[in-house]
Amino acid sequence: AQAILAQGIGFKPCSDPRPTWPTQLRLPTRAMSAEMLSSYAAAPATAFVALPVVRLEGRTALRGLRSSRTEAAPGGAALPASGPARGAALVASALAACSLVGGRRRRQGARLVACRAGDAGLTYEGLVADLTSLVKEKNCGPILIRLSWHDAGVFSSGKLTGGCPNAAMRHTDGGEGTFGANAGLPDVALGLLKPITDKYAPGLIGHADLWALAANVAIKVMGGPDVPTRFGRGDAASSKDSVESQAGRLPDGDKEIDHLREIFGPKGFDDKAIVALSGAHTVGSCHLDRSGFDGPWTEEPLKFDNTYFKEMMNKGYEAETTAKGCPQHRDKATGTIMLISDLALLKDDAFKTHVERYAADQDAYFKDFTEAWVKLQELGCSGLRDAL
Repeated sequence: AQAILAQGIGFKPCSDPRPTWPTQLRLPTRAMSAEMLSSYAAAPATAFVALPVVRLEGRTALRGLRSSRTEAAPGGAALPASGPARGAALVASALAACSLVGGRRRRQGARLVACRAGDAGLTYEGLVADLTSLVKEKNCGPILIRLSWHDAGVFSSGKLTGGCPNAAMRHTDGGEGTFGANAGLPDVALGLLKPITDKYAPGLIGHADLWALAANVAIKVMGGPDVPTRFGRGDAASSKDSVESQAGRLPDGDKEIDHLREIFGPKGFDDKAIVALSGAHTVGSCHLDRSGFDGPWTEEPLKFDNTYFKEMMNKGYEAETTAKGCPQHRDKATGTIMLISDLALLKDDAFKTHVERYAADQDAYFKDFTEAWVKLQELGCSGLRDAL
């Protein structure tokens, strides 16, 4: 909190209709990274613009902020014109106004919103609108889904531990930004997102949260379910915050049934969730220069529906090897493909039951996919919130 105040950042109270906020709130250091702090300009006297919701918790933080308060601030008298003193006074004033300094619970909760000078026009609604336009104009929904999936999918609680969605792939000097399984994500996906990233992150939203939201917007734009997004993921400060390897964490397309359970089981997913998540292959294509596989899974790779399951059951796929030496299966009539890991879902009765159900009932698929996808996006996270 003191580091934030030293930047001269202004704070203001913002009403929250939900009565569920804790009496004491905290400002987690991972939510306000060094990258975020270094991007802030000292807030001028009139600049109070919305940044991510900042939660304050813990008696130490409250005591520190309370001791910085000037006697005039809570009463609305003149505050210091700028700099750390103004930031401290504003925080104390906001705490007093929200009845948080004394630790008293109010029926209507309140939150503090930190702001970066010059970002007054940035809103969540504007961010969603920009993401929607990006997906529609660039037809990049599938790779944004893959970005979020690979960011979160490194989590494991089995023999391997750790990992979480933290946007570590944006650091390309090592770690997840160099994993073969992530080929195309640090350059292509993040290149497409760059204008939006530069505009909104980390000011309005963190990088990992942006990736999750971008995927969910893409799913909806392509006709899929309206997946809820929660916020508060921490961002990797460097490639050192990556997991050590992709091995045992991300699935391989040329593996069979046992491999799927070995990868997804330690993430907490059962057979139903494995099949539901595999259904994301209803959009997108494989690229020789990235995965070594080649071709789209379905005839409409930009439409998020249950076609993946229908085509899997009804088409006749023939084994082939791509120009990169990767084994896969292709329907000669349409040119669509299935990976070994896709067709494995038909070889196991427990998996096949869900394939058949989803092929017959898109609503059931959307429901189960949403549940599994939200769980995937939040692996290894805690304290997430429903709004920025």
